[in-house]
Amino acid sequence: MCKKTLLTAVVWMFGATLSLSFMAVAGRELSHELTTGQIVFFRNFVGLVVMTIAMSYFGWGASRTSYFRFHVLRNTTHFFGQYAWFYGIAFLPLAEVFALEFTAPIWTTILAAVFIGERLNRERVALIGLGFIGILVMVRPGLSIISPVSLIVLLGAFLYAGSYTTTKFLSSYDSPITVVFYMTLIQFPIAFVFAIPNFHWPSLSAYPWVIGVGVFALTAHYCMVRSFKLAKASIVVPVDFLRLPLIACVAFIFYQETADVWIILGGAIVFLSTWVNTLIRD
Repeated sequence: MCKKTLLTAVVWMFGATLSLSFMAVAGRELSHELTTGQIVFFRNFVGLVVMTIAMSYFGWGASRTSYFRFHVLRNTTHFFGQYAWFYGIAFLPLAEVFALEFTAPIWTTILAAVFIGERLNRERVALIGLGFIGILVMVRPGLSIISPVSLIVLLGAFLYAGSYTTTKFLSSYDSPITVVFYMTLIQFPIAFVFAIPNFHWPSLSAYPWVIGVGVFALTAHYCMVRSFKLAKASIVVPVDFLRLPLIACVAFIFYQETADVWIILGGAIVFLSTWVNTLIRD
């Protein structure tokens, strides 16, 4: 892979990183008046509206795919990973949610090796082990009461990894707009079911956040697919670690949240293992 191609892939992934950071802030604001199910519903509702307009402009031929079952798999795992993520945002400090979510590259490396044949040598196995040490530092089993919400976010990270792996597979065959279109189409009815209990419309002041959570979700996934088309999942996903210092600053400025020292240490270990993983030549 040439340096220019790798740089382009990194830039696209950075675009996804910024979009996910903005989406996290929008989700936190909406959590004050909406349930997690309702936030996910409106995120998909806005996304479906935008994608319907986009498909009408670009042509519905872009919806053709020979891999619909993989779109179903991708979006089922992503939906529940996303649900866990928004749930964590409502109850945990933002930096903690992101640190736990950043275990996803570890799971992605494993799943990409098992299901799409990306090489996993001894060095990568050792780094995966280091990443798991980082997870243990963050959750500290036996040294503190493990928060059930933290475990939910950790499960969400594993589901995100399944989504990343399937996205990498689909990026080889379908266009980014096709992948994003099926994301909104498949997830919308699932989100509707979860939003039905105690459903209510958001207040007028919350609508900018509703639009934001939907639009930033679309831009995040579009940028992610563009990145995956150019480079291996195990290489570009770690770029997303830039979200941790970014969101820590945002959380401190706007929500007066400070990151726990164990979260910072564990997150740093996970980051180190994943970053070194990107430097290993196959």
